[in-house]
Amino acid sequence: MPKAPSSKSASQSGSIHKSSAKKKSHLLDSEYLEFLSNALVALNKSFEHLPEFKNDVPGSSRLDGVLTSAAERLRDNYPYFHPLYAGQMLKPPHPVAQLAYALAMTINPNNHALDGGRATSAMEKEAVAQIAAIFGWTKFLGHLCGGGTMANLEALWVAGQSAPAKIVLASSQSHYTHERISKALQLPFETIASDARGRLDLQLLETRLKQGGVGTVVVTMGTTATGSVDPLHKILVLRTKYNFRIHADAAYGGYFSLLENLEPDTQKSFAAMSEADSIAIDPHKHGLQPYGCGCILFKDPGAGRWYKHNSPYTYFTSTDLHLGEISLECSRPGAAAAALWATQKLLPLTKRGEFASTLAKGREAARALHQRLRADDRFLTPFAPELDILAFALRAESVSAASLLSREIFEAAAKRDLHLALADLPLHLFQTLPSTMKRDRQTITCLRSVLMKPAHFDWLDQIWERILASVTDIENSKIGVSRRNK
Repeated sequence: MPKAPSSKSASQSGSIHKSSAKKKSHLLDSEYLEFLSNALVALNKSFEHLPEFKNDVPGSSRLDGVLTSAAERLRDNYPYFHPLYAGQMLKPPHPVAQLAYALAMTINPNNHALDGGRATSAMEKEAVAQIAAIFGWTKFLGHLCGGGTMANLEALWVAGQSAPAKIVLASSQSHYTHERISKALQLPFETIASDARGRLDLQLLETRLKQGGVGTVVVTMGTTATGSVDPLHKILVLRTKYNFRIHADAAYGGYFSLLENLEPDTQKSFAAMSEADSIAIDPHKHGLQPYGCGCILFKDPGAGRWYKHNSPYTYFTSTDLHLGEISLECSRPGAAAAALWATQKLLPLTKRGEFASTLAKGREAARALHQRLRADDRFLTPFAPELDILAFALRAESVSAASLLSREIFEAAAKRDLHLALADLPLHLFQTLPSTMKRDRQTITCLRSVLMKPAHFDWLDQIWERILASVTDIENSKIGVSRRNK
């Protein structure tokens, strides 16, 4: 990745406060901070009955200077919040999530035990139930966790407890974390090659299932590289024949269950998620949350038996369920639960609702960009995006040359403030690869875009113009080099 533009010093740029007042903030508008101030007044009323005390905060007189220094350091970042950032899976948290997180942080609750987070534990249970309802689950076991990796770890841990020493299978396009987790849990792990659309190959899967010994099949509901959705509805048919657990890794794609205009096979796969044994979903991806907010769900509440443990110093305040009793993590931020609860209160997880419409806009942006790429014969694309992720490369005399071009365009686009990503994809995903193109590599380095912000749809023309201009920059530079070499 090219180095992000370095920030100017305070003497060059002037006060952070003064510069932000000149134009509307890209990050969190000051009007929203007024809402936080009002909420803090309401929260403080809950503790007015307590005796006054002097809260001697160390270093309080120097806070402003340190915060300004922190702001200066944070300027050395890519503009993840901006629609011209279309690279990795980075979506800005909704202002209500940022504010609710900050509000809860003034108390700093811990959702491990009810004694440490009474209100936020209740908020977590409500918010998680709303996520489970997306998949039609009303009786389940679930909680928030640090992210998709932790959610997948808990799912495979329960799978390993349920079927000790049995094999975990996943697509070759599944997230690399499944193999790492399996190693950590000492579970045997194997991959099944993907088909031409980046989905788990059903024929190869059944061939492996016939050999026996499989305990769990990981079904990816939105791969990281291309957003491909494994055919869950068809894998369920195989489960009736071969008896294995299904873990749906919906860390990225889970919220797309709310959409009703996906491709027919994709729609059927999401509709079948209610039949999975466990589901991982990341609110800090499409759920508009800050990082540190994943979610694991088990269809069978009885999965809680694997978590059972004693803790004589944490679970004494109530006979109600303490979230630490159904989690491998101990201390967890109650602020994450407050932020998620507030976001879902503002934007309910309903079909055809405001939240769902934002997902639809991102998907339409990816489909529209794919159409433009296909209409320009300089570009190669593997297949139409199922969700909001797409990959593309440029035609060249060889796969290695095309891969080099991708890296050059990546750099050129960054200079034009368009930030993309790179991904190495197997050649079999490119069914329309020209026969004249030399296959001197097994993978092709592609440019990858994750158009997950609603604003990406409105900024599509600008994104496209910068892609074309970046291609022109590279073409002109090669012409210049050729002339100088003559």
